[in-house]
Amino acid sequence: MSVPIEDYAMIGDGNTAALVSRSGSVDWLCWPHFDSDACCAALLGGPEHGHWQIAPATEPRAVIRRYKTDTLVLETEFETDTGVVRLIDFMPVQHAHSTVVRIVVGVRGQVAMHGDLALRFDFGAMPPWVAVQGTCMQAELGPHQVVLRGPAPLTHQHDRVDCTFTVAAAERVAFTLSYGTVVQGAVPPIDAEAALAATVDYWHRWIGRFDKSTAWPEAVRRSLITLKALIFHPSGGVLAAPTTSLPEIPGGHANWDYRYCWVRDASFTLTALLNAGYHEEAAAWRNWILRAVAGRPEEMRIMYRIDGARHIGEREIPWLPGYDWSRPVLVGNKASLQHQADVYGELIEALYLGVRGGIDRSARSEEVQAIVVAHIEKTWMAPGAGLWEQRGEQRHYVYARVMAWVGIDCFLRGGAEVDAPTRTRLEGVRDRIHQEVCANGYHAGLGRFVEYFGGQSIDASLLLLPLVGFLPVDDPRIVATIDAVERELMEGGFVRRKKADSLHPEGAFLACTLWLADCRAMQGNHDAAREIVERVLAIRNDVGLLSEEYNVPGRRLAGNFPQALTHLALVNTILGLSGPVLQRGGG
Repeated sequence: MSVPIEDYAMIGDGNTAALVSRSGSVDWLCWPHFDSDACCAALLGGPEHGHWQIAPATEPRAVIRRYKTDTLVLETEFETDTGVVRLIDFMPVQHAHSTVVRIVVGVRGQVAMHGDLALRFDFGAMPPWVAVQGTCMQAELGPHQVVLRGPAPLTHQHDRVDCTFTVAAAERVAFTLSYGTVVQGAVPPIDAEAALAATVDYWHRWIGRFDKSTAWPEAVRRSLITLKALIFHPSGGVLAAPTTSLPEIPGGHANWDYRYCWVRDASFTLTALLNAGYHEEAAAWRNWILRAVAGRPEEMRIMYRIDGARHIGEREIPWLPGYDWSRPVLVGNKASLQHQADVYGELIEALYLGVRGGIDRSARSEEVQAIVVAHIEKTWMAPGAGLWEQRGEQRHYVYARVMAWVGIDCFLRGGAEVDAPTRTRLEGVRDRIHQEVCANGYHAGLGRFVEYFGGQSIDASLLLLPLVGFLPVDDPRIVATIDAVERELMEGGFVRRKKADSLHPEGAFLACTLWLADCRAMQGNHDAAREIVERVLAIRNDVGLLSEEYNVPGRRLAGNFPQALTHLALVNTILGLSGPVLQRGGG
């Protein structure tokens, strides 16, 4: 039985992240980077696929955990029959060697503890060569080397490293697990207590820059810290989630790798960072996008690796049973090869929003926009895979057409230097797209917009039409569409992407739920918007994290975790309810 997704907390250092369970087990860790192979993959299997647990030797009576206020330092308290211990987990930021630090603190009484480390590289398949000497372990596999240092003698048997020790009240003992490459040479020890102080200071200084007034300040700060932890420091790229193959459908096959950067999330990311006052991170994200699309922006992918590389294969990991027996377990994402017409508009909108938000224009940005808008002009009539990356028939999705309109509109409104004939021609294309969407994307018989031309299905992406300025929120067609989404796609107060399918019961999509709140706020119904926000906040786990989806009948978080788009949407919605903010769209 897999550990519930909500039982995990994330720690990270801007290069990678680890998921730590309530039982004190690191069950997911990819080294050296977010999108590297996992060396702890118990999340998608069992302890035999790699984990590192430090916990009381006997089953605790109670477990309470929290993040140290305004940090990514996790504190887990175990109460046992003999006493209470606190486990402090964190990863030092901007350190030469990526390290997981675990400090065990005696709170009351005396507690016998047990440590169990099983490294399994290649997503749980390959144990490294291990040498143990006293309180130190050296592990090597190919280019990888990992060093464990602790206060107690280590034993090595059956490809696992164990230790037992006892912690009394006021006593502190530290373990460090550090990664390096063989080429780098020896991995030096780290002062755990000094690293803890520096890490706490780093997060306090970073989140201290947020000074917006809101009714939910703690929720915004936690989401912002989570987003910061999902930014790959060397490049500025923002990944969708640090995990792969956490199922959208219980026991199903919709198990995708989200450890990459999606262009479609660019506008959501920029608005959240700029509205929260994080211009440096927003500028780094803008620059990452410009580097990623490089000299042929018209050939850009819908997603990239965290360093901006283009090639993302997709392969199955057959030896992992999958989270809660959901297979296949996939690494890579072949959706990167899809044609999604909306991403071109989203790119231009993001660059436009950046300038409006105070990011300096650049010659490269202006050149990229000109190339991309020319590409939109040539290809806007082509079908595509759509926002939700359908792997079947390509269609003329309404949202994709709307984003083509947004792209041209933002380009023209953004002060692009074009000659009069070009401007006139682009204005004509923009108006033609608008007319076509209103003619073919709106179904008069149903009285609302539909998912794609010629269809009748409703899709939550239609909530974005007023949010990007395509039509006013009080337009009767938009009013009817918002009401239809709420009526037909809502389950238990949360919005699905599409209508429920009994054969494939996908969870409610949390970002879509928050888009509904945005629409209600635009309509002036702030009470309804606040009610939706409170509903989403109520399903956060005990440390304030959210996944991509929520399984309403099972009352469980679902999908990859923690999910950047969900936390971005939460930040945007709350700040939008708190005062004037930068809005998406050019209309």
